[in-house]
Amino acid sequence: MLIAIAALGITLFCLTLWCSVTVARMRDLPSWRRYLPLTCLLIATTASLLRAFDIPQIANAVAFPLNLAALVLSLREIRARRGTRTGLRTN
Repeated sequence: MLIAIAALGITLFCLTLWCSVTVARMRDLPSWRRYLPLTCLLIATTASLLRAFDIPQIANAVAFPLNLAALVLSLREIRARRGTRTGLRTN
């Protein structure tokens, strides 16, 4: 069971990282919108590293919500861009 949870966590982290980097490479967005998901991911990773220094309370309270926020923001930007691309092709 522990291996399945670890695999799910690694998959979630890799998906969030891929989506955040994809959004950061979109040149048509303002800078703050491009780097917001990546910033959330980096703050969540830093908060997760606090577990190594025996401060799990901050990591438990901050890491997962920020990872989720980074993933949701990234997917929203990717879908919005995909929607504008298909809208341009049909016209």
